Amino acid sequence: MTVVIAVALVLSGAIHLLPLIGVAGPSRVARMYDVRVDGPDLAVLLVHRAVLFGLLGALLIAAAFVDDLQPYAIGAGLVSDVAFVAVARANPGINAAMQRVVRADVVSIVLLVVAAVSWTAAR
Repeated sequence: MTVVIAVALVLSGAIHLLPLIGVAGPSRVARMYDVRVDGPDLAVLLVHRAVLFGLLGALLIAAAFVDDLQPYAIGAGLVSDVAFVAVARANPGINAAMQRVVRADVVSIVLLVVAAVSWTAAR
């Protein structure tokens, strides 16, 4: 079970590390999400978002190796992913890049549910 948990957490962590390239600046974020970054306010928010996803990705990967972190990392990942998918579904008409993010988050949700079930079974 611990191998299943570790693999699921590393894969979900990798998904959450992808937006970290946004710390390279607003132009990277704009290309990544196919959005216009008009003004410094939006740039700050999106680059900060990239940093937060980097932290979440690091937590998920660390939890693959530190058992005590696992329930917290799984919970944080699930809250983040489910919230994003819910917000995206509530706002129809998002672009193709954002739809890819939704699909990635759905994959992450599946991985985290597998990790949660495995973690529970191992207890």
